Amino acid sequence: MSSDTQQHHDLLSAVKAAQGTQDGSFEKAVTRAFEHVFEHLDRLNSHVSTGGSEGEERALKPDESPTLR
Repeated sequence: MSSDTQQHHDLLSAVKAAQGTQDGSFEKAVTRAFEHVFEHLDRLNSHVSTGGSEGEERALKPDESPTLR
């Protein structure tokens, strides 16, 4: 299993284990999970061309999400 896949399992397990606690561990687990999601989104967005020769934003394609563009 890739280390990233293992990290996904670990993050999900931490969220599940912390559910219902009153010690702040649930909030910490959710925050870590979202931080990882945002890292993925940053990597996805950095792989996508932003536009033409002047670097302008291109129009969205039909059914294209602006977040993953």
